Amino acid sequence: METLKDRLRADMTAHLKAGNKVELTTVRNLLGEINTREKGGKTPVEMDDSAVISLLQKEAARRRETAVTYKEAGQEDRAAAEEQEAAIIEAYLPAALSEDEAKAIVSEAVATLRADGSELGMRQMGAVMKLVTEKVAGRYDGKSVSNMVKAELA
Repeated sequence: METLKDRLRADMTAHLKAGNKVELTTVRNLLGEINTREKGGKTPVEMDDSAVISLLQKEAARRRETAVTYKEAGQEDRAAAEEQEAAIIEAYLPAALSEDEAKAIVSEAVATLRADGSELGMRQMGAVMKLVTEKVAGRYDGKSVSNMVKAELA
């Protein structure tokens, strides 16, 4: 199965051949950031897809914030470039969940733990969050998911 890093590498080659400069630069920067994270610590680590998705979300958010800063400074051309890079990065992220889909995942996790005979209260929030986070994994806001779990357990 193709990993997200493999897809980024393949797309980098395609953008290079097609002469898409903005896309090429953006994907190269992402791959460089991934390599830095993998080789930057005391021991090299291999980033899995969930870690790469988390990195891509942070990079897209950073570019959106930078675009706002440029707009406030009156530099519309630089703001547009940052927005374009954010859009390129977001194309690699999985489709976001709707609120109803996230609530269904939370309810399913709670039902699964109750079926196992667990008495659920606020003390078991960590166990519920662990199940939910595996399924949601970057496709919905974590704070909102946490609030949904609290509401479900209350």
